[in-house]
Amino acid sequence: MIVAFSVSPSGGEPDGGVSEAVARAVKVVRDSGLPNSTNAMFTNIEGEWDEVMAVVKRAVEAAGEGSARVGLVLKADIRPGFEGQLEAKVERVEARLRES
Repeated sequence: MIVAFSVSPSGGEPDGGVSEAVARAVKVVRDSGLPNSTNAMFTNIEGEWDEVMAVVKRAVEAAGEGSARVGLVLKADIRPGFEGQLEAKVERVEARLRES
C-alpha cells in the first residue's frame, strides 16, 4: 500500500509555519527504512498496512510534540500484490507523457 499523509500541529511558528514539526515527522518516516518521498504538500510511504500505519502514528506523535492538537490528512492506495509502486506509478505517467 501507499499512504500519502500530511500532518499539521496547532500553534506552530510565529509566521504560521509548521516546518519544524513537519521535519520531525519526516525524520520518523525516513528512519523507518520504508520507501518514501516528501513533496510540498504530502509525505508518501509504501509498505504493508501495519508497518505503514505504525510509522504514520509515530510521525503524528513526533509532529505533535508540544501541541495540544494535530490535524492529519491521509489517503491510501491499497493494492495487494504490488510493490515498488511509489516510483512505478510516476514512471507510467512519465512514459505516457513521452508518448504524446
